Amino acid sequence: MTDQRHETEIRNPNPEDTRLWVDRTGVRRYVGRSSRGAEVQIGSVDVEGVFTPGELLKIALAACSGLSSDLPLSRRLGETYDARIRVTGSPDRENEVYPVLDEVVELDLSELDEAAQQRLLTVVERAIERSCTVGRTLKAGSTINLAIEGES
Repeated sequence: MTDQRHETEIRNPNPEDTRLWVDRTGVRRYVGRSSRGAEVQIGSVDVEGVFTPGELLKIALAACSGLSSDLPLSRRLGETYDARIRVTGSPDRENEVYPVLDEVVELDLSELDEAAQQRLLTVVERAIERSCTVGRTLKAGSTINLAIEGES
């Protein structure tokens, strides 16, 4: 199958004009690709070395929070600060949704006094709430326009 620009991509291009798609590589296995050359292995939970779509959703949320908070954290903690962002959430299999996602940002704030820690955490929380597109989309919900195209 060829990488084609779908009508929805033309109507709603993303700011970087990056195209995203998945190609089937086997039974319940896909590879996600971008026009910038990135790839990610996707499959069901019983396949080693792949992410499930639900895991990718959680990773996207964690990464978005990390990117959204990077500037205020690097300003205060230095550019080489360490961070880990964990996201958990069990699926509701009856409705096929993740009703709750819990996100934890782990940081070493030992160099800051308690008041400075609280100020930084407030700034970071605001930065994530304001700038994390993935989190904002999950909270607001999104319309998904599905088209199925067949080659003849």
